[in-house]
This record gives sequence, structure tokens and C-alpha cells, in this order.
Amino acid sequence: MQYANPVIPGFYPDPSICRVGDDYYLVTSSFEYFPGVPIFHSRDLVNWQQIGHCLTSKRQLPLANAWSSGGIFAPTIRYHDGWFYMTTTNVSSIGNFYVKTTQPSGPWSDPIPVAQNGIDPSLLFDDDGRVFFQSTRTGDQGDGIYQCEIDIETGSMMSESRLIWEGTGGAHPEAPHVYKMKGYYYLMIAEGGTEYGHMVTIARSTDPYGPYEACPNNPILSNRSMKSSIHATGHADLVQIQDGSWWSVCLGIRPVSYPMRHHLGREVLLAPVGWTDDGWPVIGNGGRIEPVMDAPLLPEVRWPDWPVRDDFNHTQLGLDWTFLRNPEPESWSLEERPGYLTLRGNQASLDDAGSPAFVGRRLCHFSCHVAAAMEFEPMNEGVEAGLTVYMNEKHHYDLAVRSIEGRKMVVFRRTVGSLRVEEIRDCPLGPVVLNIEAQPDKFEFSLRTYQSGTIEMGWGETHLLSTEVAGGFTGVFIAMYAVSETKQATPALFDWFDYKPLD
Repeated sequence: MQYANPVIPGFYPDPSICRVGDDYYLVTSSFEYFPGVPIFHSRDLVNWQQIGHCLTSKRQLPLANAWSSGGIFAPTIRYHDGWFYMTTTNVSSIGNFYVKTTQPSGPWSDPIPVAQNGIDPSLLFDDDGRVFFQSTRTGDQGDGIYQCEIDIETGSMMSESRLIWEGTGGAHPEAPHVYKMKGYYYLMIAEGGTEYGHMVTIARSTDPYGPYEACPNNPILSNRSMKSSIHATGHADLVQIQDGSWWSVCLGIRPVSYPMRHHLGREVLLAPVGWTDDGWPVIGNGGRIEPVMDAPLLPEVRWPDWPVRDDFNHTQLGLDWTFLRNPEPESWSLEERPGYLTLRGNQASLDDAGSPAFVGRRLCHFSCHVAAAMEFEPMNEGVEAGLTVYMNEKHHYDLAVRSIEGRKMVVFRRTVGSLRVEEIRDCPLGPVVLNIEAQPDKFEFSLRTYQSGTIEMGWGETHLLSTEVAGGFTGVFIAMYAVSETKQATPALFDWFDYKPLD
């Protein structure tokens, strides 16, 4: 049997994995989005189902000061003695910390800070009971991977931080994971920056603090300068499955145009791990990840697909929905009018690094149909609601209803850096259906009403919302939103939301 990469499409970067019996659990970065650190479950490494988030409260995940692509960086998940541990960095607030639980779907504990600074933290539970904490940082000993021993109950450092490896010379040595196997401590990292020169390198030692000997075959993974649909592979983690073989998850991107640009974000890839005669791992096909590869020898377990339509008839939002930073409690409700998602705008807009009324989901497919039914009658100027295709506060396309000089109007807005273009048309009274047709190279926007039929509003290029243009570490979201410049906000009522993949 074969599988296609990515195994988790869309903006799910920096994957980390652990195995507990026949079950596999995986976490990814979430940056400025809330809840934070989505967690997935699989039985076969190919089919994954989201089961929750690790950080679900403002106490666990304060994001008030998070800039775009700030917030949560690079988590690691590990299992030890009946407990799951997830360690990560909130670069906008707490710094390095970990949370723990006995149930991976949650709830997870309050954050336990670790004083060793840096980013991309990881944990190693050694056979003798010691717990080692690694992170990427700058220090008096140089730039690279630092390690200390910690008390896992309190997070307190039990030793000084020591530089254990600077990498092989590539830019930004980061994403450390230490494994004890085959009589060695193996230290695997990413180098080259999370761009097209991204790669994975590895070293080993008989002592957790080194000195570490670099693998003579480094990098053990890189898709750089290849003729492939997959690029920028890196930030890997390893897991051993039931038959004794090893597998790796890592991130990668799928550019859709030339010059190469990607807008879905960094996605989760899967690859087998081979071993050389002298005990070094090699990820994928000779250090490369292919779009289609042979699957692990595990019984296939498929999970139900997300339904195309969310009709908001539940008391809680589904796990695929997220907010932009910590949401204001009064900005959204599923109870104010049962069967609808009510959004009540605040003074934060899509152009701010704030917390607007925003409920969104990741764009996970190059081609898909998105639609939302909205009831919204703006009573005054400065109030609008609709759908946005959102990369960050300086790069987004919006399809909105608002009042302009006392008339209900529909606005199609394209914001790309300092440039802004708007198309404005009359909008009939009553409910509207907002439509977005996503294609690999463009988004098409239209509005449908029961009185006037379909109103074509225009289109925008996908590459103008790409990482190469917009910057940052995230991917495109499709979101329902509302904005109000006054305290007496007119609510927007969303009856349903459709997301139908066409890939």
C-alpha cells in the first residue's frame, strides 16, 4: 500500500510524535492562533484525526502581546511513566514551558516554566531517571543547541545550560531532539532555516553532553534544489513502530507557481527511516521525501472526514475552528441565537495585530469551495462582517457587507502590504451567501442573494498571500469575521459554513 504526502495538509508545521502501544500522537505549532498546539491521533501513521488542543485557556496561552507569527513555536510531545508531556515556547509571553496530562485529548496542566531560554524545546527521559531539556539558543558558549537537566515535577534546572552541538555549519541550528538508541545518544536538528535550504542533520555521542560526532552523510534529509512538488523539508522527529522499523515526521511545503511560492503553510510529511551499516539513520528515499511512498506495515485505520457543512447546531465549536489570539468572550456565541454562530465586532480589525471577532479554519487544499450563509443588516457606518482569506494583518482578501452612506453594500477588498483595492456593489436586504472558490493560483469571490442571484465580485492571486510575499511562519486561514468601530455592535449571524475540498 502507498500513501501521499502530506499526511496532514495545511498549516501544521514543526510536527513532533510519540507512540504509546498501538497509538501515535502528534502535535504541531500554532503561533498566534487560539486554542494552541493541535494534537492528532493515528493508528497507522498515515491517517490522522485531531482529538484536541494542548493549550485551551488564556492562562495556558496568553497571546495579547503576540505579533503575527509570534506566540507558540515548535512543540515536542513525549510519553513517560503514564504521562504525556508537551513542551514548547511562547515567544510573546512565557518563554519555554511544558504541560502534562494522562489523557492526550486533554485537559492539560497549567504551564510549568523552564528557565533555560531559547526556542524549540525538547525532552529526553533517560534510563537512569534523569530528564534532559534541550533548546536552541544564543549563549556565552556560542549559538546552537543547549542542554540542562531538570526536575520534571517542578521544571527547575538541576544543572547549568551547556552548549552540546553547533550543527554542521548551516544557518539556524534548531529543532533539537535527543534519542537514546543503539548504544548512543543521537542528537537530530534542523539547519538552513525553515526555507528552501532546510535540512536535517544528526550527530551522536556516548554521553548526553557530548562531545557529539557528526554523521558523515549529513544532511540525512533535504529536498533542496530538487525537481519535486515538495520542498523545504526539515524539522523532523523519529518514532519506532511495532515491527521495529523507524519512521519520521517532518515539515515541508508545496509551492504552486514559479518563482516558487506557497500559501498553505508548512505541512506534515511522513517518511521511512533506514539505517547504514555503521548505525546512522537516513530519512526517506536516500535523504529525500517523495510525494508518494510505501506505507508502514500497520493495519490501516481511517477516521471519518470532517463534514462539508457546519450548521452550528452544537454547544461548542468543532476542533478545526480557531480564533486570532485570545478571543474577547462577548465577540462570539453559539447560544445567543441557537443554530447560528453570532459574531459581534469590536474595535480590532483585520488590519490590526489584535483580537477581532474572528472564527477561522486552515486552508488545507489548493482547490476547494467555501461558502457561508450570513444574516447581517449594518445599521451605521464602521460596521462590517463577512469572510476573509487571511494570511496576516497586512495580507488578506475580504468579502464583506457594510453600510456606506446609509446603504447596504457588499465590499471585496484586497490588502497586500501598503496597497489596497476595493470593489463595491449594492447589496439587497436579507440573508446572503458568501462564496469563495479556491484554486491553486487564485481565489474567486461572489455573493448570492435570494432576490438578485449571484453577484461576481472579483478575484485575487494566491501568491500574494504566500509566505514568500507576506513573510512569517503561518499559512492561509478562511474565517468568518465582524468589525465594529462603535460599542453598539450590530451582530452578524452565520447560519452555516461549508468547506468542500475539490483536490
